[in-house]
Amino acid sequence: MVASPDSRLNRRAFTTLLLASGLAGCATASQTGASPSNTLAAAPQAVPPARPGATATLAAAPPQPRPAPSPAAPEKPGYRPLSELPDFDTWLEDVRQEALGKGFSASLVEEALGNIQPIQRVIELDRRQPERTITWEKYRSNAISQARINRGRAHLEENAGVLNQIGQRFGVQPRFIIALWGLETDFGRNTGGFEIISSLATLAWEGRRADFFRGELFAALRILQEEGFSATELTGSWAGAMGQCQFMPSSFHKFAYDWNGDGHRDIWKTRVDVFASIANYLGSSGWKGDQTWGRQVMAPAALARTQSGLDTRRSLEEWQSLGVTRETGEPLPLAPLSASLVTPSGPTGPHYLVYDNFRTTMLWNRSTYFALAVGTLADAVGSV
Repeated sequence: MVASPDSRLNRRAFTTLLLASGLAGCATASQTGASPSNTLAAAPQAVPPARPGATATLAAAPPQPRPAPSPAAPEKPGYRPLSELPDFDTWLEDVRQEALGKGFSASLVEEALGNIQPIQRVIELDRRQPERTITWEKYRSNAISQARINRGRAHLEENAGVLNQIGQRFGVQPRFIIALWGLETDFGRNTGGFEIISSLATLAWEGRRADFFRGELFAALRILQEEGFSATELTGSWAGAMGQCQFMPSSFHKFAYDWNGDGHRDIWKTRVDVFASIANYLGSSGWKGDQTWGRQVMAPAALARTQSGLDTRRSLEEWQSLGVTRETGEPLPLAPLSASLVTPSGPTGPHYLVYDNFRTTMLWNRSTYFALAVGTLADAVGSV
C-alpha cells in the first residue's frame, strides 16, 4: 500500500507541526549505506535498524513496534533540529534544477518531483528507530519459523526449473535465492508501502545522511527514465529499499536483472526478475557456487572464548585438531575450506564455522544474525 496523503504534511507547515507533535526524538542505532554494521560480540546484540536496502520489517528479525511519542526527548545526535531545516519548497526546487542539469527531461522531473511533500512517518521512523536487544535464539526462532520453511520449500519446488537455470547462470544455489527472498520480504509478501521518490526526498531533506539519500534520489529518477516505470510504481521501505529483494536504487542499477527479456528489470512484480537479481548480486559479489555457507558445530568453550570472530581463519583440519566437531560430534568434513568460528550467543554456544559465502552474504547485510539466518533457512529449505 502506498503511503496515503493523510501521512503527508503541508510543506509550509511541516516543520512547525512536527515540532508541535514532539517528533524530534532520538534513536541510538546508526544507519549505513548498505546494511547495519553488526559485531560478533558474545553478548546479545541489538536488532539492526531497517537498512537502506531492506524494509523496516523482518530482514531476519521480527517487526518492531512503533514507539510512543516522547515530546521531551532530545534531538538525536547527527540530526539538525527540525526548526533549522531549510524550507522544503526551496530545497526541492534546487533538486529539480540539479536533475534538469543532469539531463533528466522536464516532463520526468515534473512527474516525479512536481507535487511531492515530506512524509511525516518517514521522519518518525528515521529519528526514532528503536534499538532493542534480542538473543540469537529468539532472532532465529522468529526468522526461521516452520511456516516460513514450508513456504520456502513450496516456492523452491514450484520454481525449480527457472531457479536451476538462474542458479547455473550466476553460480548460486537456488536454496540461497529462496532464503534471501524469504528473509527480506517474506517471499514478496511484505515489500513496504512507501513511494520511494517521496521517501528519499524526505530523507535527503532532513536526515543525517542527506548526501547519500540525495544520490539515491537521482538514482531512482534514472530508474524511471531507463525502465519506464511511473513514480507511483516505485514502492518499498521508508528508507528507500525497493521491491521483493529490497534493493536501494543504486544497487538496482548494479544488480537488477531482466530475466524474462521484456525490457524491464521488474523487482516488484516479476518473480523471475527478482530471483535473477538476487542471484546476480551474490554472483557478482564473490559467491562460490561449489561451496556452502558454513555449518553449526560443537567447540570447546575455552577455544570459542579466544578464537571466535571473522578475523581468525583456519582450515577445517586445523579446527578439528583444536577440538571442533560437527554438531553431532562426528569429525568435520575433509574439505579444503577456510573457516571462521562464530559464536552469536557467547562461548558456550551455539557455535558455527562459516566459509567465504557467509562473508558474501554479509555484503548484502552486515548483520551476523542475518547471515546466519540466511544459511540456516537455506539449509532447511533445501533439506526435503
